[in-house]
Amino acid sequence: MRVALINPHWCFDGSIYFGCRAPHLPTELGVTRQMLERDGHVVELIDAHMFHLSHADIRAALVSFKPDMTVLTTAPTYLFWRCAPPELRVCQDLVNAIRDLCPLFVAVGPHGSTTPRTTLRKLGVDIVVMGECEGVIARLAGGAEIGLPGTCVRYGGEIRVFGGPQAATFIDQPPLVWDDALVHAHDHHHHRFDAEPVGPGAEVEASRGCPYSCTFCAKENFRNRYRRRDHEAVLAEIDRLQRQGITYLYFIDEIFLPNRPLLEGLVGRGLAFGVQTRIDLWKPDMIELLGHAGCVSIEAGVESLTPEGRAALDKRCKLDTEALTALLLKARRHVPFVQANLIETPDDDDEVVQRWRADMRDAGVWANDPVPLFPYPGSPDYRKLWGEPDDGAWERAHDYYLAQFDRFSDVQDERPLPLAALEREARV
Repeated sequence: MRVALINPHWCFDGSIYFGCRAPHLPTELGVTRQMLERDGHVVELIDAHMFHLSHADIRAALVSFKPDMTVLTTAPTYLFWRCAPPELRVCQDLVNAIRDLCPLFVAVGPHGSTTPRTTLRKLGVDIVVMGECEGVIARLAGGAEIGLPGTCVRYGGEIRVFGGPQAATFIDQPPLVWDDALVHAHDHHHHRFDAEPVGPGAEVEASRGCPYSCTFCAKENFRNRYRRRDHEAVLAEIDRLQRQGITYLYFIDEIFLPNRPLLEGLVGRGLAFGVQTRIDLWKPDMIELLGHAGCVSIEAGVESLTPEGRAALDKRCKLDTEALTALLLKARRHVPFVQANLIETPDDDDEVVQRWRADMRDAGVWANDPVPLFPYPGSPDYRKLWGEPDDGAWERAHDYYLAQFDRFSDVQDERPLPLAALEREARV
């Protein structure tokens, strides 16, 4: 089968979107391509975001390639599935522009994983995949019949859902191979603030999922169960990326846990990297090794400065704020940029928070002004408010967020638009 994999040219104007706007390697599509090619299929990966492709450019590529199946992701790379743009505007526009060239059209991503019927209806595609997509896409390409678990399809004049979100084995994933052109075009160094980018950047997935279930995290329907790849496969993937010229990489792991063999394998490479983690899970000696291995950026989830606040968020944190602060300061002595993430909670006194932020800033640790979080469908926070997500889940969460708050995250300069306004012109 001939399969086209498309990462759209993302636009976030008017969106509630907490992720980075720059292009990143489309990891879910890269893994999918590798599995499809292993099975003998012919694959074209069209990264419209990285190469700034228009709809006309994508149409031209599809006319030339003539796909039997086209796969579209609804979020900009696995790195941001947990904080995807709530709206499907970009994908709706693209589907409208290329639908006639796609005999079998499949959508993957967090929207379909949580609200498959709504996603299929809004996009007008043939199939929506729920959960981690690579294995399901491989089975679809192999000729799987209607009823494949993890899919939502139009069948007999109605929309039918089969099974639930799927999870890949992942631990046996071989080194991921990227085209030179894609790597060389990737000039962004994600979450790096210690130096200007020199040479290409890249993203690598050493583990998938998270052993914690914080109330604000939307991961239950995709990338949920924690799994770790063999460190030798990860290092082999990094070896190839370095030969392709990268000078920085970012581990997209939901939570980068201490991994001595991997960190020791990174020592002496002259390669800078960044991670997102929980500082309470690191011992001082491992923090030192993290810095020695080349880490230049840590995004550490602290969330609240009170034990009550952390308990309300179900952080299961065993350390008090004093101990967390000491670890952050320890990390800053070994890593050039350390960020402590804070969330707006009723248990935190704003004066105390601002004083702590100032103290951290003076010590070289950046802590954000606490932000209100969007109650993503599929998160415990959403369930506490409304129960299990239904077909109107994204609209409900979006309306609630806009009604509750008059200030938003640091990356949102303007008030987000209502979801209906974002999707109205592109809706099918």
